[in-house]
Amino acid sequence: MPSFKNGDVEIAYLDEGQQSSQPPVVLVHGFASTKETNWVYPGWTTTLAETGHRVIALDNRGHGQSSKLYDPAAYHSDVMADDVRALLDHLRIERAHCMGYSMGARICSFLALAHPKRVRSLVLGGLGIRLTDGVGLPESIADALLAPSLDDVSDPTGRQFRRFAEQTRSDLKALAACIRGSRQVASRDDVAKIDIPALIAVGTADTVAGSPHELANLMRNARALDIPGRDHMLAVGDRVFKTGVLEFLNELQ
Repeated sequence: MPSFKNGDVEIAYLDEGQQSSQPPVVLVHGFASTKETNWVYPGWTTTLAETGHRVIALDNRGHGQSSKLYDPAAYHSDVMADDVRALLDHLRIERAHCMGYSMGARICSFLALAHPKRVRSLVLGGLGIRLTDGVGLPESIADALLAPSLDDVSDPTGRQFRRFAEQTRSDLKALAACIRGSRQVASRDDVAKIDIPALIAVGTADTVAGSPHELANLMRNARALDIPGRDHMLAVGDRVFKTGVLEFLNELQ
């Protein structure tokens, strides 16, 4: 698996379809996930590659095969967005479509605010108005991750993420630092400055993300996509989501 360093932090990534005719798409996974869990196994990398796109996905710091860090300050949203910028620089890509899910959508948003000329479009999955009005996932998840065992966790959301983190064989201490350090929100004024095309997709049963329609209404060139009947965990691989993203990207050619 290829990797590069942004400062002292090693970032693992995959890069498929370098000779593709369409602009590259950079995929940024959610909290406690990996590039494989979020994008490969649900078929996103295949779906996008089959439509001619170069597909790039990274393991966020603290996740997957990337460096594990234990200081919450190392996971500030600006810092994690800079990892994506550094990946584009490493691959000598001037601009790319950027697609993130949940925490990954927050990272893509902060990238668009810091480096708008590097982002062709935004796809924000699993994140609606809580980009501005609260971060969605409770900080108590950190306590669940650091509990002696899953049996010691009573909070339903904490149990869900502890179980998920164990399934992905994650570093629980690094994830606890991540959720404590990456809880920044964007102001409504800043979000209003994002004028690149954006698609905001959230499951109708998602209790974490907040309304995609409210967030889309804050942006100059955004639209919302409802993913029927899906909650925060299940929306990522949904067919409606995939179809909506492909139509969105096709319109931008």
